Amino acid sequence: MSKAPLPDLLSFATVARLRSFRRAAAELGVSPSALSHSLRGLEERLGVRLLNRTTRSVTPSEAGQRLLTRLTPALRDIDDALEDINDFRATPIGTLRLNVPRSAAHMLLAPLVARFLAAYPQMRVELMADDGLIDIVAAGYDAGVRFGESLQGDMVAVPLGPPQRLAVVASPAYLKKRGVPQSPHDLAAHNCIRHRFPSGRLYHWEFERAGIALQVDVEGTLTLGEQELMLRAAEDGVGIACVFEGLATARLASKKLRRVLADWCPPMPGFYLYYPSRRQMPAGLRAFVDMVREGSRK
Repeated sequence: MSKAPLPDLLSFATVARLRSFRRAAAELGVSPSALSHSLRGLEERLGVRLLNRTTRSVTPSEAGQRLLTRLTPALRDIDDALEDINDFRATPIGTLRLNVPRSAAHMLLAPLVARFLAAYPQMRVELMADDGLIDIVAAGYDAGVRFGESLQGDMVAVPLGPPQRLAVVASPAYLKKRGVPQSPHDLAAHNCIRHRFPSGRLYHWEFERAGIALQVDVEGTLTLGEQELMLRAAEDGVGIACVFEGLATARLASKKLRRVLADWCPPMPGFYLYYPSRRQMPAGLRAFVDMVREGSRK
């Protein structure tokens, strides 16, 4: 059996990890047809099927899964060896891949990434705004952002940004027509704009005052999956929305929206940047983490 070229093995590992020729081709910078041709050549060379292909999915075969399990640490060692070279450069070079919630992307990551790219012009950043709780290692990301309670125990976590606070908001016209809720219990008489997570779970609005904590399963005619759309709907008078305070600041300042139940929305712990513990942290990630830590000390 002839030896398999390293680029073909990398192509296989990328397709098997992402379960998609299209996404793998984009990550590797080649066309899907060229990638498919490369994988078929690898399978012919090895004399075994590595991937099960259908019109809707790509999954490793039993042989492919065994090869992927052995390849993953070896490819990581190669990446670590190449990262060692970064120590000899004045500034890091490469690509930093981040997976973050949409709200954190708008409030925290957009300005932070701009500063990072200005400080390290040889770096590239791929930022995926995604509210799903994915496995960043399996998906090929260098780091992610989550709230502290949803972090895995084997991750290194660095505080990102200030404490967060929720804001319950509605348009002045809506409140004039329907009245201003004085307590979370009053929300039962209102049209609330609900938030559904990618997992399918509906968010139960969370409140706390004087040691009393409440979770309210609100009702409403509109359910959305993104807080920016919820704010737009609230501005249009659809109903009351519960969003991160930082996302509503501009609309509150311009009086397009009015805040209610503010005394029931205390500050809470903020977001964390998290990444897997590795022998060799990529230089670009190390520089980004240092920038986050420096910001948290100010």
